[in-house]
Amino acid sequence: MLGLTSNDIPLENIIDIIFRVRASRYSIEASIPVHEHEWSLFEEVKLPEGALLIPGVVGHCCDFIEHPELVAQRIGRYAKLVGRENVIAGSDCGYGTWVGQAAVDPDVVWAKMAAMAEGARIATKEFWR
Repeated sequence: MLGLTSNDIPLENIIDIIFRVRASRYSIEASIPVHEHEWSLFEEVKLPEGALLIPGVVGHCCDFIEHPELVAQRIGRYAKLVGRENVIAGSDCGYGTWVGQAAVDPDVVWAKMAAMAEGARIATKEFWR
């Protein structure tokens, strides 16, 4: 598929392998363009019993700051499918991951974390009325 690098494997191709690992939490990239649509996979695939899902609701590949409402929507998609008590908001990846390039500016990272916190507050109000 165009736009995918050799490291961007569709989640549907590896989710069964990922869930064979006996972990209490599973972190997945979920906000970058090549993975954001993959939330719908959880309409069919069930999270292992007792496990938590940590979808990336803020991205690492650009300096744009996600709007808290978008973050809340991303959290909500997963909460509706795997249960609100089974979702923890996370970041897609680290912010200094590119070899040979400068890391994301710390002010941008902190702004993304603030957007994630506010989005989680919004989602919490929606799912825990």
